[in-house]
Amino acid sequence: MTNLEKYKKIFIDTFNIDESKLDSLEYNTITEWDSIGHMTLIAALEEQFKITMETDDVIDLSSFKKGKQILKEKYKLEI
Repeated sequence: MTNLEKYKKIFIDTFNIDESKLDSLEYNTITEWDSIGHMTLIAALEEQFKITMETDDVIDLSSFKKGKQILKEKYKLEI
């Protein structure tokens, strides 16, 4: 499984959404992605990719697309 597939699966599993909605997904646009859902997402990302996200990155991860950008640039993951 590629990192992109793992990344998508985390969002799909955490928020129980269809893959077709991922590219437009943003924080607080679905009821599941509230503050608690956000921390669940962060924990899943950290566990899956064996990273510890900085506080600024946790706050900045405001969309599916932004998360990919953060993981690529700050944590050097191929996503």
